[in-house]
Amino acid sequence: RPPHHPALASSVDDSTGMLVLFASAVQGWMVRGPVAAPLVQQQQQQQQLDAARAAAPAMKVSRRASENAGKVEEEKLYSPEEAVALMKELATAKFTETAELHGNLNLDPKYNDQQIRTTVALPHGTGKSVRVAVLAEGAAADEAKAAGADLVGMADLIEEIAAGNLNFEVLLATPPAMPKLAKLGKVLGPKGLMPSPKAGTVTAAPGEAVGEFKAGKIEFRTDKQGIVHVPFGKCDFEAGSLSENLAALTKTIEKNRPSGCKGKLWSTATLSSTMGPPIKLDVAALRTFAGVV
Repeated sequence: RPPHHPALASSVDDSTGMLVLFASAVQGWMVRGPVAAPLVQQQQQQQQLDAARAAAPAMKVSRRASENAGKVEEEKLYSPEEAVALMKELATAKFTETAELHGNLNLDPKYNDQQIRTTVALPHGTGKSVRVAVLAEGAAADEAKAAGADLVGMADLIEEIAAGNLNFEVLLATPPAMPKLAKLGKVLGPKGLMPSPKAGTVTAAPGEAVGEFKAGKIEFRTDKQGIVHVPFGKCDFEAGSLSENLAALTKTIEKNRPSGCKGKLWSTATLSSTMGPPIKLDVAALRTFAGVV
């Protein structure tokens, strides 16, 4: 039996004489009895789980992905022209891959003055057909239809959206429609489809807006980590077209620098195709390439 100490705690069940637990915070030792058995079982189960995880086979990387990754110098910062050419070379999937810019920005989006939500009109489009819905009535609705909108309506379209039928990639709204959209926040918000004047999706000229989005105008925003993920074309575009789209996108990000951003805007930037490895960009060269310095 251990010597008496003020920090020693013990408990004995007199009816059974069973030792429950001795512990000493000072001595740092423990004697376990039957009541501590569940703890031992938990530790054994955790050890078995850890052993099973260690024995599990690692995720298999395809030979194509492995070969492509080997063609990218991990520590090198590529110029925009080099990065675009290499991205196109490594886009070897069986489908036409999308070209993507991933910009890690020096922003904390939990603050309203450190967020970006805007649109960019890519000079060569995205290479993807876009379905556009418009909430409008009267002459504005006729204008949207004439411009090629896929869905046009007001009360009927609102009912469709409320039911979860989101058969479109862009939703435009005329100003009179906005009060009626309040109840759709839980449906549209998580999908990033809620019209916003800042994003150019609330407009009194829906015909013009439909034409812009059909031609390649896209909306983007910072995610919760302050990163923008933006497609800027297809990898089967000519390198010059992709470069011009990238320059337009970079200019737009710089133009919409939030007022709360202190110091440099860009932390890192990478290009990649849908299935390709990341290619690190030289941010200074990217800004010079886009004509913003």
